[in-house]
Amino acid sequence: MHSMTADNLRSAFSGESQAHIRYWNFAERAEREGFANVGRLFQAIAWAEEVHANNLFRVLRGETGGAITVAHAGFGLGSTADNLQAAIDGEEFEVNEMYPAYKAVTSLQGEKEAERTFDWASRAEQTHAALFKMAKDAVQVGKDYEIGPVRVCSMCGHTLVGDAPERCPICNSTRDKYRAFA
Repeated sequence: MHSMTADNLRSAFSGESQAHIRYWNFAERAEREGFANVGRLFQAIAWAEEVHANNLFRVLRGETGGAITVAHAGFGLGSTADNLQAAIDGEEFEVNEMYPAYKAVTSLQGEKEAERTFDWASRAEQTHAALFKMAKDAVQVGKDYEIGPVRVCSMCGHTLVGDAPERCPICNSTRDKYRAFA
């Protein structure tokens, strides 16, 4: 594996791992503030970020040893509205800046497995940003986000509210690969 691709995979792994833990903390805050559905959304997307981190880690299976990583990560625990904005900012950074740059490098270096993994994560992050925006709109007027079950594809992290599709629109996995957060 080319060193630049490996470095980008490590940094993405770091960022996704941090998002996973950050969202679990945001979920607890949302629940304490009376936004149970927002908390459930944070839990579901925290698990989606774990899926991304695991996928990235698997691509790095042949890379061993320590590394310094760079990840765009928000820190601190604010109100639920503030936490939703931090989540939106992080997801949009990944969609608009990080993953496009990483995918361009992997494409130039012919690293197909890494390119696919970056693509899947980027496309899933788009759904996360949209869901967080809708949740924030509700919270800003003092209401919980009215949603049904949140479902996450265990293969790529695609996230949606409602019934799982026959096939995941990102990775083409079957409906049974979705995990429900109800």
